[in-house]
Amino acid sequence: MEKEAERRATDNRTRQGQGTCIIIGAGQLTIRDIPVKKEDFVIAADGGYAYCRQLGVEPDLILGDFDSLDEENRRHVESVHQDHPGKVQILPVMKDDTDMLAAMKEGLKRGFRNFDIYAAARGERLSHTIANIQCLNYLKEQGASGRLIEASETVLLLRNETITFEKGKKGFLSLFSLGDKAEGVTIRNMKYLLNEAVVTNAFPVGVSNEFIGEAGKITVKNGTLLVILEEPPKDEA
Repeated sequence: MEKEAERRATDNRTRQGQGTCIIIGAGQLTIRDIPVKKEDFVIAADGGYAYCRQLGVEPDLILGDFDSLDEENRRHVESVHQDHPGKVQILPVMKDDTDMLAAMKEGLKRGFRNFDIYAAARGERLSHTIANIQCLNYLKEQGASGRLIEASETVLLLRNETITFEKGKKGFLSLFSLGDKAEGVTIRNMKYLLNEAVVTNAFPVGVSNEFIGEAGKITVKNGTLLVILEEPPKDEA
């Protein structure tokens, strides 16, 4: 794994920002595999380092105050820090940025504009999930995009843009206005349609829409939508 990380690091120096910044958080891990390409940059955010070891993923950067790591994994981080000091960034416990936001800022500094984030949408504390959704909003403000990826759901944001889903996709889609309102919301080729609608944060009109086998399309002209994609139950897939 160490050689693979060194190869990716060399490639990232010459193709900076062309891949995806992959961040593994400290929330509930619901997946069994994280695909990593040679142009990607992997950040273990605090307790996410334990998941990296569990999944056999070698991070390019280990970052955090490490308050969510057990003693064994802390010793591993200390060992990495001694051997490769540039690979570990130790943050103070008392700080304004969460470990996740700090990881995103590091990815942005390296030129990445696409972020895939794991073990961040579920956890013991709802506050952490909401904070990570706000971090997606921070990425949008920086001209970047991110996804919170779990085994059966993906969370993303749309801001003044259109997204199209592949034909044949199954499952459910829910959308919510992240601000007071999102204007010009149009939904095409799904079970429930909207045309130039205004979606507010006081009426959940966008819950549990369904893909129908067509290439679904969502547009928001003015505002930000929180979008949650849910896979169908296994017996319906």
